[in-house]
This record gives sequence, structure tokens and C-alpha cells, in this order.
Amino acid sequence: MSIPNNDEVEGKVENVKGKVKEGIGNLTGDRSLEAEGEADQAEGQTQETWGKLKRGVGDTIDAVGDAISNTGKNINN
Repeated sequence: MSIPNNDEVEGKVENVKGKVKEGIGNLTGDRSLEAEGEADQAEGQTQETWGKLKRGVGDTIDAVGDAISNTGKNINN
């Protein structure tokens, strides 16, 4: 498994930031801050999912390249 990319990391950070805002808004009764936190969480989850998709595509391309390389080596031997 490869290392998480920037989108995944930034998405996680945005998600945590949103949870904190939502919690503070809930504790203080600030519905606006609570809603902002929920929106931040949704944005973070979307960005993290996008990053995972990009990483999956990259991993697949690497695997196909390795398979082609190994097939070429086997043919030459």
C-alpha cells in the first residue's frame, strides 16, 4: 500500500477541524458554527475520498507497469 497523498491528508485535517467546530457549536448552542463544522466534515470526506481514488489509480498503473516489465523479462529469458 502506498503513502497517502496530499488530498487524503488535507481531507482528514478538514474532517477533524469540522468535528471540532461542530462540537464547539453544539456545546455553545451556536447553530451556525455547528453547521459550518458539518460542512467542513463533508468537504474533508470528499477530498479524502478523491485522494484515495487517485492513489488507487496510481497503484493500479504501477502494478500494470510491473506486470508488463516482468512479462518482458520472462520473454527475454
